[in-house]
Amino acid sequence: MIAFLYSSVGFGGGSSYIALLFISSISYKLIPSLALICNLIVVTGGAIHYIRKGHLNWKFILPFILTSMPMAYWGGSIPIEKDLFKLLLGFFLFLAGLRMILFNKNKDDYSDCSLPPIYASIALGAGLGFASGLVGIGGGIFLSPILFNLRWGKPKQIAAICCLFIFFNSIAGLVGQIQKINDFTLLFNYWPLLIAVFLGGQLGSFIGVVKLKPRLVEMGTAFLVLMVSSRILFF
Repeated sequence: MIAFLYSSVGFGGGSSYIALLFISSISYKLIPSLALICNLIVVTGGAIHYIRKGHLNWKFILPFILTSMPMAYWGGSIPIEKDLFKLLLGFFLFLAGLRMILFNKNKDDYSDCSLPPIYASIALGAGLGFASGLVGIGGGIFLSPILFNLRWGKPKQIAAICCLFIFFNSIAGLVGQIQKINDFTLLFNYWPLLIAVFLGGQLGSFIGVVKLKPRLVEMGTAFLVLMVSSRILFF
């Protein structure tokens, strides 16, 4: 269901995967890796779609990717105690939930949009990449409102860059996270989850954009993320 909902509005769903995995019985050391794998499964199809449709401006996206990937790897490779992980996870999930509730895309004319300054792309890519790798999310959920609010790119360009941002961050963060797992083959035990995410993601990409209102989907997932983040932080 999460894969279906998030793929229908162009995201991977990492924040919700990691939230629900955390309140289950799964070891917290495996959670970021599983969430990032789920992210990759969902956004790969979207990345291929945007490339084929020609919505990618490589001059736009490269500064973000080139700085976010090494930082996502570094964040993912840092060992974190469970209590600190819980605090960071709850904090970032709370921000993600607030972002979905408070941020609404303007439906103005985007003719005055421009590419972000190179220094801003580098700083944003590095900061969001590190935070994403640290807790196991893709980071697109934070990048998207920043780009929209500053009018750095048209809607389809922003959707494309966020999809690719999630894709490459998830790869880099996953490599870093796996290095902390003594036996990464434990991840194979969760193959039914990966199949479910694949099916939900494909269905969401195919049907969701047409049948569901993106704002309604965002609000529903926002309340889910806020509820889980509150449970992580306060219980």
